[in-house]
Amino acid sequence: MGRNYNVTVVGATGMVGEELLRILAERSFPLGNLRLIASARSAGWKIQFRDRDIAVEALSERTTFQKGEFVFISATDEISRKYAPLAAQAGALAIDDSGVWRMNPEVPLVVPEINPDDVTSHNGILAIPNCSTTPVVMALWPIHKHNPVKRFVAATYQSVSGAGRAAFEELKRTTAASLAGEAVNPNVHRHRIAFNLIPDIGSPSKEGYTSEELKLVNETRKIMHAPDMQIAATCVRVPVLVSHSAAVFAEFSDPISPEEFRKILSGQPGVVIEDDLTHRVYPRPYESSGKDPVFVGRIRRDLSHPNGIAFWVVGDNLRKGAALNALQIAELLIARGHV
Repeated sequence: MGRNYNVTVVGATGMVGEELLRILAERSFPLGNLRLIASARSAGWKIQFRDRDIAVEALSERTTFQKGEFVFISATDEISRKYAPLAAQAGALAIDDSGVWRMNPEVPLVVPEINPDDVTSHNGILAIPNCSTTPVVMALWPIHKHNPVKRFVAATYQSVSGAGRAAFEELKRTTAASLAGEAVNPNVHRHRIAFNLIPDIGSPSKEGYTSEELKLVNETRKIMHAPDMQIAATCVRVPVLVSHSAAVFAEFSDPISPEEFRKILSGQPGVVIEDDLTHRVYPRPYESSGKDPVFVGRIRRDLSHPNGIAFWVVGDNLRKGAALNALQIAELLIARGHV
């Protein structure tokens, strides 16, 4: 029998933490002891995992980690900045969901289907991409290997769960209030999100882009080892509960047909093609929620460029966009003997 691995989930009561526990229960991960950690206000809560209840511990200065355990962190930037190094110093492997470590040159930023070899060089901290980056690179990578991407433009349509539970609940509350003819007073979003779009995710930069848009640019270049790839993005929060979508217009080094694009993409693990406009078949966020793959459709020539392809991609931001990708990194480390 193989070894079992102790797992600690920091942020266990958050939406990504809860999704990670669901996926852990679904997969054959060699799990030993499981610790659930959250803020002090959640301490003592019981969370059911498989056939047992596990008490939530409070994160504090006394929280310690063990050599060889996996520490999944899905909390605030402040917590990631403080506790990921503490886990690494103890000999644990921290797999972090925040934006703190992604662009650190000593921290691998990993999508296992794309850059698995990057896990071989780390200092105890590994990062997962932003949840809007992952579906885009999953769709572009297999084509890029055959016909390098020179440039792409992406417009993302990001669900409220990407902003956390409070944003998720606010959409439900304000939608009900709007339908009842009541006043809508947003607390989490900058503007009302019910029946609305907000082209403003993250903080503004001097170039006029938001931090969310720059994450898509910089993370894509790092994951795909393409520092010169030209990328422009607009990131929009939409009144959808779960799953992020993106419209992508990609320019390749050489001409490529939609048929060739589909053929290459059809062999990519973790990607499902749903592409038949005649019969109204294409990915949709509602139907993609709760599923592991990313879904690609509306594949067509970009009429504005001879080497261009336009497509639409959708993925569950809580699963492949966060929890699943983090767990796949742990599985990859185990499979390659890096633990």
